[in-house]
Amino acid sequence: MSNSSAVLDPVVFELEGFMVAPGYGPLLFLLLLCNFLFVWAGNGAVLVAVATDRRLRRPMFVLMVNLALVDLLGATAVCPHILMHFLYADRSVAVQGPGSQPISYRSISHSLALLQAFAVHTYGVAVQTVLAAMAYDRYVAVCEPLLYHTIMTPLRVFWLCFWSWFSAFVFIGILFGLHSGTRFCGTLIQHVYCSNRGILQLSCDPTPINNYYGLVMTYTVSTSVFLVTAFSYARILLAVLGRGGLDPVQTRSKALQTCSSHLLVYVLYNLASVIIVISYRFPALAPNIKKLFSILFIIVPPAVNPLVYGLVSRELRSAICRQLNRVAPKRHS
Repeated sequence: MSNSSAVLDPVVFELEGFMVAPGYGPLLFLLLLCNFLFVWAGNGAVLVAVATDRRLRRPMFVLMVNLALVDLLGATAVCPHILMHFLYADRSVAVQGPGSQPISYRSISHSLALLQAFAVHTYGVAVQTVLAAMAYDRYVAVCEPLLYHTIMTPLRVFWLCFWSWFSAFVFIGILFGLHSGTRFCGTLIQHVYCSNRGILQLSCDPTPINNYYGLVMTYTVSTSVFLVTAFSYARILLAVLGRGGLDPVQTRSKALQTCSSHLLVYVLYNLASVIIVISYRFPALAPNIKKLFSILFIIVPPAVNPLVYGLVSRELRSAICRQLNRVAPKRHS
């Protein structure tokens, strides 16, 4: 039920999920499972490579580790529940005990729904703050190469990472702190994962404070990250165009290579986010298509980011290959 006059206590929500045609569940399960495993394999390889290779313990790679952790957080918050939905799309299981009723695999308790929504929204903010920190790092690397190690000290890198995560936790903590005392008169969340908006749509009472805070927070974070990124790349562009030297073409090519991976990741995330916004401007669009678009930002960037950095960064690619070569002989022995 999506609406009711009765206040529910305790609250058990039900995720609507995708409308899966009979026989397609296993195929969709396999496709998403491959994506989820690829996310863990790619980002896990980045984590292991940086942790085991001292040559990679530099600001750029430390920030890559934080981006990998953010990607794992987002994918892990959403994919397992959708996998269960695909695998048991039309099945139910009975709860033990007298008077038990069948509970669908789409069911999720109020606390778990808040936990999933908190993780998803934290991912959405943290990925932007980490990308802003990476933009600053690239600005210093290109515009102040001689002072790079003086500016990007281990302590400053630590504080960049700390504030990237801390700000995300604080912003989202306040958002869900406003849920306190909310009464629910419905259970059906018309989405494939739990979100602040999806949960509050089932509230018995209007929630204007949460709505206004969510809008202001989203605008503030997105605008701030955009301004930091735009400023960094504007300064980088001016520095590159105005830099001469014995081989200006090679200098500009090296600067472009230094920044291309970060810029591509930033554009990819924002493109996936824009697709979500645009899809909701077309009411006639099929619900399944809207739901698919809504999870692109949480399944595509985490899978693509390790490839982008691995292809652009020769050092990271070499470190991962060395780790694979170390593991290969052990498997054969």
